[in-house]
Amino acid sequence: MTASEGGDRKPGDTAGISSRSGPAEALMPALTVIFSLLGLCLLWGLAANAWPSRALPGPGQVWQVLLREAASGDLFYHLGATLGRVAAAYVVAMIVGSVIGILLGSYRGADRFFNPWVILFLNIPALVIIVLAYIWFGLNEVAAIGAVAVNKIPNVVVTMREGARALDPSYAEMATVYRFGPLDRVRHILLPQLQPYLAAASRSGIALIWKIVLVVELLGRSNGVGFQIYLYFQLFDVAAILAYTLAFVAVMLVVELLLVQPVERHATRWRRRPA
Repeated sequence: MTASEGGDRKPGDTAGISSRSGPAEALMPALTVIFSLLGLCLLWGLAANAWPSRALPGPGQVWQVLLREAASGDLFYHLGATLGRVAAAYVVAMIVGSVIGILLGSYRGADRFFNPWVILFLNIPALVIIVLAYIWFGLNEVAAIGAVAVNKIPNVVVTMREGARALDPSYAEMATVYRFGPLDRVRHILLPQLQPYLAAASRSGIALIWKIVLVVELLGRSNGVGFQIYLYFQLFDVAAILAYTLAFVAVMLVVELLLVQPVERHATRWRRRPA
């Protein structure tokens, strides 16, 4: 290309190139995920063909079971039951854990007194809490959701305690000067500073809670994904176990992509993005 040819290009041409490459660049992450999952399914299928066994069904068998369970309505019924428990335990754990964590991070004396309690509950196995909840309160929804929430609350407390310790006191002084009310302090001073810690507790909370919910359902409920996995385990139906597992993982991925990440981006929209 000569200098005159390069000089003949108009500024609008560059804008047109960037606008045409924009949609392609936006689709690249989704395409990468799709091809990655297709590669995983391909490896899975090759392994199932190389080692034909009832213990390792291929993707096609699992897909057929998934369609069968969806057509009967059982899949959506049990997914709904599990999602309801996950949502309830998540809300309880985040509210209670955040309040306790902020209080402990704000008052050093209380933190010193209750720190052994936090360490104790952090190290109690989830199975022990679930079994005790069922023994003490019976095989009911309150015991199931409470056991899951109690398992998650200490993790939220630790994360939010660190966030409260990292609060900048100058913002509290500014709020005093401008005579902010309690709600304005929470909205404009406290929550923006704690947002990264809330996001971290929330992200790890969803991943941990739904796994514990499956154990709760396996031990003491008559519906849900965990109950179905236990049922098909007794029948040694690996295809059905994988079908329910993958269905619920897919639902949690959709929740992550369509709910958690957009909310997080909206909450951090005020931050400067890297160029």
